[in-house]
Amino acid sequence: MELLSDPHAWLAFFTLAALEIVLGIDNIIFITILVGRLPKAKQARARFIGLSLAMLTRIALLLSLTWIMQLKEPLFTILNGAFSGRDLILIGGGLFLLAKSTLEVHHSLEGVEDGHKAKAVGFMAMMVQIAIIDIVFSLDSVITAVGLVQEVEIMIAAIVVAVLVMMIAAAPIGRFVDKHPTIKMLALSFLVLIGVALIAEGFKFHIPKGYLYFAMAFSLGVEMLNLRLRRRFKPIKLHKHGPHDS
Repeated sequence: MELLSDPHAWLAFFTLAALEIVLGIDNIIFITILVGRLPKAKQARARFIGLSLAMLTRIALLLSLTWIMQLKEPLFTILNGAFSGRDLILIGGGLFLLAKSTLEVHHSLEGVEDGHKAKAVGFMAMMVQIAIIDIVFSLDSVITAVGLVQEVEIMIAAIVVAVLVMMIAAAPIGRFVDKHPTIKMLALSFLVLIGVALIAEGFKFHIPKGYLYFAMAFSLGVEMLNLRLRRRFKPIKLHKHGPHDS
């Protein structure tokens, strides 16, 4: 009850919730692309379970702070470079993202999208993939939470609210991506960018998140302008091919 009446606790809660939502954008993109491989009837359920797994993963990591801190301890050294458990998770997750994104780009460009989607996609296998990548995406999120807030209750409340917001946003984002193939390609390029950043982070080359988010926001803004221009010039194109004026 003391936390509820503390304005500093509320400020920390809203700040952390906003950061969790921003840090969860890459998670939404990944889940949206991956769930798109499933039949339409299963996509909403898969999105809900995937984001629920993301929430549970973050909470589980928060409740095991001792283990997270141990992940930073060096496990072995190669060419004067020390690698910790966190580094290995980031490198593995980055490689997984690169491989998955490249395969999706290949299927889209080769025109085998419908045939690939028609194949039976294992629901549980997909949930396992989402759970694995959720762990990778959760590491930075949890470390950020620990750095900002001391009370575990505030951290958990902020994560729950952030995931609920992502659940609401995931469905319209999924529909928009499915409707516009160029947006899907852009989203896949974002995943490649995130994968490279994770691998670089694992090898101790830190890329500021602000640069990544600016590049993603700028590219998305340009594509939004392109979509708007295409909609504007579509009627003019049809008018030119219409019957001659009397």
